[in-house]
Amino acid sequence: MTKFTVNDRPVQYRMDPQTPLLWALRDASNLTGTKYGCGTGDCGACTVDIDGKAIRSCQVTIAAVEGRFVTTIEGLAPDRSHPVQQAWAAQGAPQCGYCQSGMIMTAAALLKRTSNPTDAEIDATMTNICRCGTYPRIREAIKQAGRIMRGEERVAAAPASGIAPADAARHVPGLSPPASGTGD
Repeated sequence: MTKFTVNDRPVQYRMDPQTPLLWALRDASNLTGTKYGCGTGDCGACTVDIDGKAIRSCQVTIAAVEGRFVTTIEGLAPDRSHPVQQAWAAQGAPQCGYCQSGMIMTAAALLKRTSNPTDAEIDATMTNICRCGTYPRIREAIKQAGRIMRGEERVAAAPASGIAPADAARHVPGLSPPASGTGD
């Protein structure tokens, strides 16, 4: 049996020790925020934090994680209060969303090392692939998250998980969308 900590909880997997961490997280722990993308470690959709480092979970076995600490997107900040999560929402970084959990985990690990990364550091670290090409928004979100971490900026947190979009953004009486055909 393989034992390690996932999102601050001890886990014990009764799986083949050569099972990729990605599948243990998704199939045995039901932590489906960690995505399967390419299976070769190239895209980064499966990135998790292992002992403070961004690691592609499709490329590490559960045996290799024995005794270590793993954080998935679900454990980063369940209330979405992590500075990276706040900045991601504020910058509108996600488009389709598939790569975003891996991107967020990679950015969070970068910002653990330096809360004021240069463009070159961001480029060297953020090797995850975004098929929608939102790289400029991702870069701005990382910079904004750094400012939040340094106490230079504040943003409103994203709605808590489980809140319906209609409840998170209610219609305000007296405000209506522009009439159709106005070009607005």
